Amino acid sequence: MKTVSSIVENYIKTKPFLLSALSQGIINLTSLARNIMTELDVELGKEVKQGAVVMALKRLSDDLDFRVNHKISKVLKNIGEITVRSSLVDYNFGVSETILNSQAELISEINKYPDIFYTSSRGVNETNIVISESVAYLVDKHFAGEKLLEKTDNLASITIKLPKENVSTPGVYYFIFQRLAWEGIIINEVISTSYEFTIFVGDDKVDVAFKVIKDLKNL
Repeated sequence: MKTVSSIVENYIKTKPFLLSALSQGIINLTSLARNIMTELDVELGKEVKQGAVVMALKRLSDDLDFRVNHKISKVLKNIGEITVRSSLVDYNFGVSETILNSQAELISEINKYPDIFYTSSRGVNETNIVISESVAYLVDKHFAGEKLLEKTDNLASITIKLPKENVSTPGVYYFIFQRLAWEGIIINEVISTSYEFTIFVGDDKVDVAFKVIKDLKNL
C-alpha cells in the first residue's frame, strides 16, 4: 500500500544531490514540500496535504542524518594516508589475444624503474594503463601492435587509504564522489582495492580534489 511517507522516500532516493542536502539539514522542508506536491499527487492518485509531506520529509531527514552522516562520518574521520602523484598518462586499449603478452613485456621492463607510478585495470572489452609520463614511451613501444582507444596526458592521482569499516558501510564512495562532483572535479579513472582507492584527475584540478578529500576527515 502506498503511503505519503513511502512515496516521499522513493522520490528523494531518485535525487542524489537532494538526498545529501536533506541529510545535512540545509533544505527548507516547507518549500521542498510545496515544490514536489504535484508529482506526489500523481503518484498517490489523490491530493496530498502539504503538512503530511513536511512531516514525512522531517522524519526522513532525521533518519538520513543517522544512517548517512553518522555512519559515514565515522569512516571518513579515519581516512589514512593520502598520496598524490602528478605527471601521469592514461592509456585505454581494446582487449586482444596478445594484450597480456604486451603487458608482461612492459612490466618486465619498468621493474628497472622503482620510483615510477604504474597501475592497470581490465574490463570486459578494455584495458587501462596509467603510468608516469617519464616512461610512457615504454607503453608506446610494447603496445605498438594493440588498438589504442584513448590516451590522456597531464593527469594526477590521489590515493586514499580507507579504514576496514568502509567495506561494511554503504555510501562511502558515493559520499566522496558527490563532494568531488560539487566542486566540478572530473574523475578520469578510478582503481580500487578493499581498503584503498585511487582517483585520477587533471593536473590542474588535483589541488582542489586533494582539499576536498582532506576536508572529509573534519566532518
